[in-house]
Amino acid sequence: MAESDQVFSGSIPQFYDTLMVPLIFEAYASHMAQLVAASSPGSVLETAAGSGVVTRALAPQLGTNARYVVTDLNQPMLDYAAARQGPDARIAWQQADALKLPFEDASFDTVCCQFGAMFFPSRVAGYAEARRVLKPGGRFVFSVWDRIEENAFADEVTHAVATVFPHDPPRFLARTPHGYHDVALIREDVRQAGFTDIQIETREAVSRAPSARDAATAYCQGTPLRNEIEARDASLLQLATDRATEAIARHHGQGPVAGKIQAHVIVAVR
Repeated sequence: MAESDQVFSGSIPQFYDTLMVPLIFEAYASHMAQLVAASSPGSVLETAAGSGVVTRALAPQLGTNARYVVTDLNQPMLDYAAARQGPDARIAWQQADALKLPFEDASFDTVCCQFGAMFFPSRVAGYAEARRVLKPGGRFVFSVWDRIEENAFADEVTHAVATVFPHDPPRFLARTPHGYHDVALIREDVRQAGFTDIQIETREAVSRAPSARDAATAYCQGTPLRNEIEARDASLLQLATDRATEAIARHHGQGPVAGKIQAHVIVAVR
């Protein structure tokens, strides 16, 4: 994983939240919130919270006396998430590295992480930290994207942007968000972290956007793919977005667009 893969700053948080979240994250956030809330946890830790889509879905489903600690490695994303959430005495916002959590052992009933594990420099270390801060019987609920070929818009954008930089194509989407999809590997990593009760479900959903332009802008300007494009030639960001728009429209038509997305949802019990 390139260092730039973890940089969510500048205008990326706003593009990410206003375009990427409704495009691909909201449906899975709703499902994760239901999974977490089903066990009526009194204390929840969320890692890699991003712009807060899970937080917004989960908070209304937790008890009035619940403790909910929301963390992310990137302070700009965390600030954006907190601003979107509104006042809630149950929620504490804290910058934290999921691989070095600043919490005591056995502090939480549940740890959740939506689409963050792919960015961990060491997944086993991240999972072991989640296990460390869980109480006995606590649940670790997380999700990762399936391979890029099962995620239509991401695949089409990757191929389209490559036509702008044929000698050095940006590979962020394939390398990182969709680079950790092997179910056997995921299960083994979770097992190495100390979990024995592991369930993995592959869930298909539909990604929707008002237009091909919105979907292309989301990927090209609302993710670290933008960092890769601008590192090659910042003046070509608009051209890359245009090429991605054309590719999505070619496959999904004019007007509102819809494409397949697919992810793995994992529940491990301490």
